[in-house]
Amino acid sequence: MNKASEFDKLSFEELVEIAKTKGIENCTELDRVHLIERLLQEKTLVSEENSSSEEFDGKPKRKRVDKKIEKVSYDPKVAKKENAGKNKKTDTTEKRDIFSHTENSSETDNIPDAVSAFSETQESFPSDSLLPNHPVNTSEELIQDYTEENKEESEVDEIFLNPSTLPVLPISETEFPIKKEEAIVFSPSADKPEINKPFERKPRVEYNFDGIVITEGVLEIMPDGYGFLRSSDYNYMNSPDDVYISQSQIKLFGLKTGDSIRGSVRPPREGEKYFPLIKIDKINNRNPDYVRDRVPFDFLTPLFPNEKFNLTGHPQSSLSMRVMDLFTPIGKGQRGLIVSQPKTGKTTLLKEVANAIAYNHPECYLIILLVDERPEEVTDMARSVRAEVVASTFDEPAEKHVKLANIVLEKAKRMVECGHDVVILLDSITRLARAYNTVQPASGKVLSGGVDANALHKPKRFFGSARKIENGGSLTILSTALTETGSKMDEVIFEEFKGTGNMELQLERKLSNRRIYPAIDIIASSTRREDLLLSKEVVQKMWILRNYIADMNPVEAMEFLLDRMSKTKDNYEFLASMNG
Repeated sequence: MNKASEFDKLSFEELVEIAKTKGIENCTELDRVHLIERLLQEKTLVSEENSSSEEFDGKPKRKRVDKKIEKVSYDPKVAKKENAGKNKKTDTTEKRDIFSHTENSSETDNIPDAVSAFSETQESFPSDSLLPNHPVNTSEELIQDYTEENKEESEVDEIFLNPSTLPVLPISETEFPIKKEEAIVFSPSADKPEINKPFERKPRVEYNFDGIVITEGVLEIMPDGYGFLRSSDYNYMNSPDDVYISQSQIKLFGLKTGDSIRGSVRPPREGEKYFPLIKIDKINNRNPDYVRDRVPFDFLTPLFPNEKFNLTGHPQSSLSMRVMDLFTPIGKGQRGLIVSQPKTGKTTLLKEVANAIAYNHPECYLIILLVDERPEEVTDMARSVRAEVVASTFDEPAEKHVKLANIVLEKAKRMVECGHDVVILLDSITRLARAYNTVQPASGKVLSGGVDANALHKPKRFFGSARKIENGGSLTILSTALTETGSKMDEVIFEEFKGTGNMELQLERKLSNRRIYPAIDIIASSTRREDLLLSKEVVQKMWILRNYIADMNPVEAMEFLLDRMSKTKDNYEFLASMNG
């Protein structure tokens, strides 16, 4: 089958030329199939004649020679080195070589091995086992006959027997089926040649991700001058998603701690840990050119609030919001304090205020800051209010409470500098003051209750930042303060903040014990300069109503208001019904 397959690869004209060289008559009149059969017959006759001749063509089979070669050591001095440079053969000669090679390839592949070994010692090649029924010629005659007929085959076999004679064999001088892109490398220490494929470096496709990812965060500047963008998803704490801002960018745009920056980033390069910011699109929702010329917050002119928040008229409106909207109105820039005892509904009241502002005043940026609160209340607040909820639960250290409050305050100040209206609902200022007192270094001056004399400066600075800016934005802070908790420190903190606000809402424990909500002590609750927030007619009627309920206790006053308000749709209808 192998012989026939060799002829199948040749064309019909090439088969005719081979047949002419073999002396086959009428080869041109035969078809391809019969011509191949004649060539195979001729090939069989030639092989039989060669086997009966006295030449060394009838050598022992390859398998038996291989067994003997494994035992015989090869002497490179005996092997003849042939000249590598040869003239190219003609087409007819190449076809004749193919024909002659196919005749003897299956039987005489390793003849140089046997010849070279036989020339060294005849004892290692017994004539009975290797060449039965044939006379053995001398080694010199064998070498001479073989080198004249099969020079190319002997060169290849000599290379495989003695690899050290030729380190690298050119591919063009062999007839082995080696691909052009492969190379044979011979190693003297290796038993077999190694085929090393050349490494083809594929063209490297580089993608440019610069400017594709858009990020937004709040800037926190480090002491060394550079900064990071903190995300509200991590409560403005350190996270893997922080974006690096170089010192040159901070100086170029005049950035400060608390700036809300929106821009594009690029992937970190080798040796970088964070995504660096490469382009700034917005700073506090303003163009960078506008922010560069802004006036610092401390130099802005504060005014009394003169624009009222509408706390009623939304789907989740309740009687609590109607009472607050009438007796303790809240304006943009208000500094309000909700004074309450534990379990009087202050957190629920904050939630209703947040929902009212988020629905009626979408132009305001609403932040709910929960300090030292319970985790379940944080989740409930985040799910029920459409606002940014930033929290630090009671199981966190005091340092985190302080850091979170500082960065939220700085963010609010930067937005007010750019003309925005910001509302911060803080729960609670008492626990924030406790955290500041914990992290404050001891000054040696301690007030009653264990409060350091300098510990309340920063909480006052936080609460006092609420103001209405002339020809600008506003910062509204509505905070809760705890009283009657049994702690002397809480009483001292409340007394320090008691006169700082311009709106105070008192909650009564007796009302909450009777499950009367809102548990507001109307007589003790009021807003400074409420005439700037309410119309003159509403103010006059509200004063008349206050005079009417002044002689009542808080329980009777709230029951009276809830009974009359539940019969009307809004406060205007309620005030009109009082005239009758």
